[in-house]
Amino acid sequence: MTATLKTRSHGATLVLTIHNPEHRNALGPEIYVAGIEALIAAERNADVRSVVITGEGGTFCAGGHLQRLLANRQQPPQVQAASIEALHSWIEAVRSFPKPVVAAVEGACAGAGFSLALACDLLVAARDAVFVMAYVNVALSPDGGASWALLRQLPRATALQLLMLGERMGAERLHQLGLVTAVAAPGEALAEALALCERLNAKAPNALASIKALANDAPEHSLSRQLREERDHFVRNLHHPNAGEGIRAFLDKRPPNYR
Repeated sequence: MTATLKTRSHGATLVLTIHNPEHRNALGPEIYVAGIEALIAAERNADVRSVVITGEGGTFCAGGHLQRLLANRQQPPQVQAASIEALHSWIEAVRSFPKPVVAAVEGACAGAGFSLALACDLLVAARDAVFVMAYVNVALSPDGGASWALLRQLPRATALQLLMLGERMGAERLHQLGLVTAVAAPGEALAEALALCERLNAKAPNALASIKALANDAPEHSLSRQLREERDHFVRNLHHPNAGEGIRAFLDKRPPNYR
């Protein structure tokens, strides 16, 4: 069975579902390409305000397909390098996508699947979900930006505990550490993520895009550079029609209607 990425709309939210149940939703080149294409289309579609990435059934994603990795050992190194580049293009597409992206995690979230979840802006996980950077357990090092994301979001010792020991961590523990945004009842991660997106969808899209851009750039900027960026975003947003709507709605004590 070929791995696919299913797409469906839920109101103003686009739901992308990794579908590879035979291999616990393991990732592959077909999914990377489909993921990038879906985000390009969603960016152009004003009716899409947010995106949820989830997995089919009770598993988010088992990471890479080990049989395919074994087969790639018999190929020139460029074959695996090209596959990782495709994954990385999807990761970068998620990070740079100007609308909120939420991961909805049930069951196992392993390896590159964990990297994908880390690339999302917010992460909702079922209480019994399990996260593991499984690379080291098969003598591999991480990809998909896992080392970059974990070392920025967790204490170094905790990040290396995940990366070097390949230990599993539950959703509750990662919620305590601030990596997981919200914990849901088992089987309810997608519903919780969609409810979160409904709240996001009610915000001004241009303001959310600015917040995401500022958040992405902040770790690399000096305070002076970030202050300049904040100034420029603020002025642009003040002169956007949504600011007029938002301010008037606040003063009129009514819900705003952003476009």
